[in-house]
Amino acid sequence: MSLQNTPHANRLHIGIFGKVNSGKSTLLNGLTKQSVAIVSDQEGTTTDPVYKAMELHGIGPVVFIDTAGFGDITELGEKRMEKTRLASLKSDIAIIVFADEDIEEGKAWYHFFKEQNTKTILLINDKRIGNVGAIELAIRSFSDEMILVVDANKEDGIEKVREAILRNIPEAFDPESITKGLVKQGDVVVLVMPQDIQAPKGRLILPQVQTLRDLLDKKAIAVSCTTDMFAQTLTSLQKAPDLIICDSQVFKIIYEMKPKESKLTSFSVLFADYKGDIESYVKGANAIDLLDANSKVLIAEACTHAPLTEDIGRVKIPRMLKQRFGESLHIDIVSGNDFPDDLSNYDLIIHCGACMFNRKYVLSRIKKASEAGIPITNYGITIAHIQGILDHISLPKGKE
Repeated sequence: MSLQNTPHANRLHIGIFGKVNSGKSTLLNGLTKQSVAIVSDQEGTTTDPVYKAMELHGIGPVVFIDTAGFGDITELGEKRMEKTRLASLKSDIAIIVFADEDIEEGKAWYHFFKEQNTKTILLINDKRIGNVGAIELAIRSFSDEMILVVDANKEDGIEKVREAILRNIPEAFDPESITKGLVKQGDVVVLVMPQDIQAPKGRLILPQVQTLRDLLDKKAIAVSCTTDMFAQTLTSLQKAPDLIICDSQVFKIIYEMKPKESKLTSFSVLFADYKGDIESYVKGANAIDLLDANSKVLIAEACTHAPLTEDIGRVKIPRMLKQRFGESLHIDIVSGNDFPDDLSNYDLIIHCGACMFNRKYVLSRIKKASEAGIPITNYGITIAHIQGILDHISLPKGKE
């Protein structure tokens, strides 16, 4: 992805759902004005979800997701539907395309999206429908929301869908500032950014880039350094910084060196709020004290990469936990989209900052953990709690 492009995780995710051969791919191609998805009368043309990032006029950066259709009862179809289910958890807006009077699966998905607090658009592609009135009546049996009846091959139909997307952008979609409640114009902020093996050569990792941009938008004065240059950086400033943001791995070092009047937080703590629910994470951290040598912990990271030396999720946090509770502490590690359906065996879930996921998907994981009664926290909150400094860390707060 170009450095000029909005990251996928920060784009409005719009999923297109419906039965096989209902016109989902035609709709996607019409919305994007490109042949993104293969269109065919052959059922099941779309297999894995197709993700297309673009700028949608009047809305901004979005990701469209064209999913495999309902109704494929083969073994392969079941695997495709699992991918569709995953796409549904990432969707900020769900467009459900109805193709005929058999609306039971569409009805079930509609109720699922309502449970997930996902905005829905009910659409009938009249190019493929013989009896539109009968389908509208069937949909009315479970929803009183507006029903769009459009021809996805025509510009006026696509414009109606675009307008519906604009009306249904979730109020909570556009997340507030990464540093909300912590920084104001003119504040001096020091960013301590170790350039270790996990930082790509010649680049910064995504949370560092996004936080820096957030500070520039606020017209704060941002000063960057590595851990070994932190003391020299402090002496070069005319006054103590208003805020210090560090990598969670060096929390303890920076805490012991920082000026008393300077606030301290970490990139991971900031993203706990920006991508998820920081109150749930802080509450979940209390469960760390309840662990013992027989406990079972799940560590979930958004990135998929080969294990690295001193990796924070695969090495450092497990080491911290086992040093405290013993080597018999059981730790499972999952990455990317992998996340267990059954969480009941775990005593605690520790999630990464999730910079690669959109907020809707992270919140769906927090909701799943809550429904299972399993506490969940994140990397930065975990490290601060274990090191006994969580109460001294500044958390994002309030409204901006």
